[in-house]
Amino acid sequence: MTETAVVAAPLPSEEWRRTSPMSFVVSAIMSLSKGGLPALAAIVGSGAWGMGLLVLVPTLAALLAFSSFFSFIAWRHFRYHVGDSDIRVERGLFSRTARSVPYERIQDVSLEQAFIPRLFGMVDVKFETGAGGKDEVRIRYVTAEEAEALRETVRARKSGEAVVAGDAEATPVAEPARTLFAMDFKRLLTFGVFEFSLVVFALLAGAAQQFDFLMPFDIYNPEEWIRLFAGPGHRLLELGVGAQVVGVALALITLALLGLLTGMIRTVLRDYGFRLEETPKGLRRRRGLLTKTDVVMPVHRVQALKVTTGILRRRWGWHGLGVVSLSQDAKSGKHVVVPFGQMDEIAPVIGVTGFELPPANAAWQRSSPKHKVDQALLGVIPLSLAAAASLAIGNLADAPGPWRLWVAAGFAAAAILVLLRENFLWRHDRTALDARHIFAQHGWLAPKLDIASRVKLQSIEISQGPLARRRGYANLTFGVAGGTFAIAGVPLGEARAIRRAVLDSITGVDFSRLGEIEG
Repeated sequence: MTETAVVAAPLPSEEWRRTSPMSFVVSAIMSLSKGGLPALAAIVGSGAWGMGLLVLVPTLAALLAFSSFFSFIAWRHFRYHVGDSDIRVERGLFSRTARSVPYERIQDVSLEQAFIPRLFGMVDVKFETGAGGKDEVRIRYVTAEEAEALRETVRARKSGEAVVAGDAEATPVAEPARTLFAMDFKRLLTFGVFEFSLVVFALLAGAAQQFDFLMPFDIYNPEEWIRLFAGPGHRLLELGVGAQVVGVALALITLALLGLLTGMIRTVLRDYGFRLEETPKGLRRRRGLLTKTDVVMPVHRVQALKVTTGILRRRWGWHGLGVVSLSQDAKSGKHVVVPFGQMDEIAPVIGVTGFELPPANAAWQRSSPKHKVDQALLGVIPLSLAAAASLAIGNLADAPGPWRLWVAAGFAAAAILVLLRENFLWRHDRTALDARHIFAQHGWLAPKLDIASRVKLQSIEISQGPLARRRGYANLTFGVAGGTFAIAGVPLGEARAIRRAVLDSITGVDFSRLGEIEG
């Protein structure tokens, strides 16, 4: 499927610019939304609804005027300059701050629209430098056209193109875009079913902690809860064991339904309208219902891939694909480009990035058996000591025999589970190399596949602890820009061979022509 996306013209170099005047209105409303909730909570807590409502309206009006005034001051003293070599941002009234970011240091330009700014057509532009945190540069609340123009400006400057006002090259052009992956609403709901989450209970607990003064009793007093449920509890006990089992089952079903509903809501809010496109500038991903994001990831900046799945979703062949790049996605260290798809949908996306899936005849290598034995012993020995200690303490305290046996049996069962887990991990954790890639598969119930390009690795480290040195195995850690890639428990000779092969791949590439080769 091929679509045509209209690209805004790059901004020519000119004098200082300000954002849209509507931006300070959006900032004022955003500030009001933060101050209005505490005011409403105070009114609810006071219990005086009549008087409270009379106070609420003028209070909100005063807050709006207050936030509008300071938002206008901030807008009036914020400006940015689109230069030939950098973008400069100045802000502040009393304490003036000026920042300059060269175009070649900007790794990515992402556009974000929260719910309220979207109502006014405002976009938040973020220039990611790869440093993360407050080192990133943001220009908040510009029009959609200006946001696209800013992104095009960075692209043009990074590629060395000159943009002159009135030049034919500065006119909007049609940029071909091929859809690689998209999710309709049915796929989105199916994805939500597998995103089971109980985060709603965490939110309720946090709200109860913040607004406990609104509750009719002390929620941290167990006696109050016992008194509250005394009537229903006694009636449930009178109905017999069968009714109690039914009650517990209904409670568990309700919990499961709430978890499913929460997962579906979170998924819809985050991934609504998910679309991944291949453009001449890279992979363009758009998603979001209330907060809409628009990110373009240059293909040559993709450092590694991560193919993931879940305990249940793998039974139906559902997987996810993330790309590790120099910029981060919501502080996760990777951009999700296929959140929920089959492998035949993921494979073409992997091909576009220049990577490949492991071949059918890949020579997979397991980690050292000694490593897994040591890991199992490190887990089993403490549990065995705990089982012996529980029996000894039980004897000294003259505890009932069944109690001592049950505690010891629990520790013994845990030790057996540790042994089984390490055995299954040894069978399923494996590594393979081909001429261009390193493949590492981890996990048993929810296996993950990491794919790294040998020539894009930054460093190779072989590390050994005291036990590993004695037993002859090591951990391999590869430096990947924007992420991590590690292999644990590799036989020392094999680790050295992998390091030698990767170094040969790196030294055999002329990096001055890497862009031409990838193109």
